[in-house]
Order: sequence, then C-alpha cells, then structure tokens
Amino acid sequence: MTTLTLDGINKFYGSLHILKDINLAIGQGEFISLLGPSGCGKTTTLRCIAGFEGVGSGRILFGARDMTGVMPEHRDLGMVFQSYALFPHMTVAENLSFGLEVRKIPAPERAARIAQVLEMVKLADYGKRFPRELSGGQQQRVALARALVIEPQVLLLDEPLANLDAALRDDMRFFIRDLQQRVGITTIYVTHDQSEAMVMSDRIVVMNKGVIEQCGAPREIYERPASLMVADFIGQSNTIPGRIREGRGADYLIETADGALSATGVAGLSGDVRVMIRPEHIVTAAGENTLTGRVRKSIYQGEDCLLHVVLGSGANVTTTVSSDNPLSEGDAVTLGFPARKSWVLAA
Repeated sequence: MTTLTLDGINKFYGSLHILKDINLAIGQGEFISLLGPSGCGKTTTLRCIAGFEGVGSGRILFGARDMTGVMPEHRDLGMVFQSYALFPHMTVAENLSFGLEVRKIPAPERAARIAQVLEMVKLADYGKRFPRELSGGQQQRVALARALVIEPQVLLLDEPLANLDAALRDDMRFFIRDLQQRVGITTIYVTHDQSEAMVMSDRIVVMNKGVIEQCGAPREIYERPASLMVADFIGQSNTIPGRIREGRGADYLIETADGALSATGVAGLSGDVRVMIRPEHIVTAAGENTLTGRVRKSIYQGEDCLLHVVLGSGANVTTTVSSDNPLSEGDAVTLGFPARKSWVLAA
C-alpha cells in the first residue's frame, strides 16, 4: 500500500480549465471520497490519477514515485467502474484471472489469489458462474474482487453503487468500507451521494467548478463547512443573513432582520455573514437564540415532520418535529437554537 499525492494538478480541455491547482495528500490506507455536483471535476480527477487523462501541469505521486507520465497499466492500481465492466463471456474466476495473466502470475499463485479474494468478498462458491447469472450486488463484489486480486497499491472507485437499488446500495456501502479497512488499501471513491461519503470516508473532498472547496473528516465537513457551497451541498441547512455587530475570538453577535443572534465560527470574520443552523438543531421553543414565524408547510415523514417556517423578515427555515406535534400550516411558532450549534460563514 502507498500514499498518494496530487501536487498542483491543472487540467484543460481546449480553453476550458477543468481542474485548478488541485493539491491533496492521501495517507496510506486512507479512504477518501471525492464529492460534488455534476461537472465539478471529481471524475476527471480520478481519471488523471488512473492515467486515463493527462494533466496540463502538476505531479501525481504514488509514495515518492512520480507517476504523472506513466501509462495506466503500469500504475499498479485497481479500478471499479459504475458499469462493473465485467467480461460477459468469462466466468467469475476467469474475470479475476485476466489481470493476473496479463501480469504473468504463475497458475498456482493465480488460483490461490482468486480463491482468497472470492472468500474475502463472500463469493467463494461463485467462481464458475457467468456475470449474467449474478445479481447486481454480486456483480459489484466481483468487480471489487477483480480490482483487489492484482494486489494494487491504490484502489479507485467511480460511483460504483449508482446502478443498485436503495436497500442494496446501503448494504454495499458498509461492505466496501469494511473490506477496505480489512485490506488496508489506499482508496479514492468518487460519488455525488452525500450519505455514501459521510458513512464511508475517513475524509471527504468537496469539489466545485474544478477546485477543492474543503477537505476534512465527515463531522468537520457537516458541522463546520468552509463555505456556503459546502453548507448547502452537504445535508440540509438554514442560513440567515446578517452583519457582525461584535466578535470575540470565534464567538460572534450577529445583527439580523429577525433580531440579534449569538453564533460561533472561525476567528477574524467581519462584515456581512450568514448564520448556518442545521434543521435538527432547531427546536420549537425559545432558546439561547429565538426566532418567530409561521408554519408555511408541514411534511409528514413517518417518525417526524419537516416544518417549513417563514420568519418575520420573510426568510425561510426548516426544522424537524415529532409527527405527534400539532403544528400545521399557518400556525405561529417560536424556534430556538444554541450558539454552539450554529456556524458563521462569510456571505
């Protein structure tokens, strides 16, 4: 296994600047997710790591080795595609054997590796089956096994769960993460699904318009987003516009159209800002910070209801309440949240 470093990567398609000074250091055995909206550059970044795309400038390092100009087949990596890309005319065992044969691994070692990896992905009895005889989840595990059997330094996964139904997708998230931890392989995972990234990753890299907006642990990304884009893209968020009246270190008093709010953020902010509060941190009672408004909509979600509330200023916020809560459309409501559960972002 190895570390992986992207050092000042830029990528152009003609006059289009697709990747802009991408710098990222990935530790040995770390699971990193590249997350962002369509067109943000996450798949292009993965393809540059794989060698399927050249770079305009910068370096790609596996450990201390510069792989920037190395052909894909010589980069010692495994890749799992969204479409699985299994050979339909080959059995499961033959699919796994293909990469080993290309690398001229002797037959006895090939057989041992295939048996070991099929056991690892819980498909020990499926070696003689063809891909068409497998379920989607089983095909996905074969694709993983094929990537792992060559014992690569780095594992790349490009939206591998996109073609699975919701229940199977949930199961496969935990399966892939558990397998990656057992094997200890350095892994880069591309997804547009926030919940996948949150559940599976050691760190998440949020990308937007070819740049890295933020890189951090899932909790950091969720609770302390670096920008409005990250706050809006990761989970649900409420942002209330205001202006800093007073600041002491990371603690702020924000003047808003709905009253003064106490909030926390990085030190050194000034001027116009937005106060971010996640819906689950807002309660229907007065608190350290209090807001008043009227229920615009109540959406039943089973155990709870999602309340859309219009504040006196016209700003909209959402919160969740028990489905037994009697509040309905048009009702006046008081909302509260603690300063420590808020986050101040530059406007």
